[in-house]
Amino acid sequence: MDSPTICTENLTRRFGDLVAVEDVNLRVAPGQFFGFLGPNGAGKSTTIKMLTGLLAPTSGRIQILGLDLVTNMVEVKRQIGVVPEGMALFGRLTGSEYLNFVGRMYGLDRETAAKRTAELLAFMQLTDQPKALVTDYSHGMQKKLALAAAVIHGPKVLFLDEPFEGVDAIAAGTLKAMLQRMIGRGATVFLTSHVLEIVERLCTHVGIIHRGRLVAQGSVEELRAGVEARAADLPMAAGGRAGEKLTLEQIFLLTVGGSRSDGQELSWLG
Repeated sequence: MDSPTICTENLTRRFGDLVAVEDVNLRVAPGQFFGFLGPNGAGKSTTIKMLTGLLAPTSGRIQILGLDLVTNMVEVKRQIGVVPEGMALFGRLTGSEYLNFVGRMYGLDRETAAKRTAELLAFMQLTDQPKALVTDYSHGMQKKLALAAAVIHGPKVLFLDEPFEGVDAIAAGTLKAMLQRMIGRGATVFLTSHVLEIVERLCTHVGIIHRGRLVAQGSVEELRAGVEARAADLPMAAGGRAGEKLTLEQIFLLTVGGSRSDGQELSWLG
């Protein structure tokens, strides 16, 4: 891969004796829609916090857009957008006030910030209650506002930590449309999600982290071919049928060893 947009070398993060992320080497090409998958506690959120400068790595190196993150923190942050796990919105502002504030913080002039704010609020269908405070927004409305804030400055890289969690089908459709527009304009999207059907539909490439280590990385077709090559009977073990193409969920379960055995049942539901 030539000049990856996101590149890590032996990225590691320890919390005392706990190794949350260990020797992760990621490569994400420009314009990719990259899905970052893993079980709960695997290290996804810790990794994305390090990639966005919210958490310092214990060791290893991170490059974003060819820039070393540690020595070019401000320059990198000008060119990325982030929707973190907790969203971190300012609840005592209206949606318009919040987006205008974020736009100005990214260096947009007042006219540009106001124009983009109006366009984003209309696109995200957040214009019905212009005087409502962000704290009074529903969870889905806050997700859409967080994404609007992450893209108002036209980032080259967008990091999303569980953007579809707790949103309804209409809101999810709006978010997907926005992400596809960004990819169409040449941006790179780095997405973590437990909703594997969405990842399979949106992402062209996937990385899988398990117990802090990157255990698979590549296009969905490459991962599928790798799993199928390991054993001919794996589709049956993942709940599939012989001859059928593996879904991303099956690939994920087989990669992390998460399939349930037939003998594993709850006694009172037998």
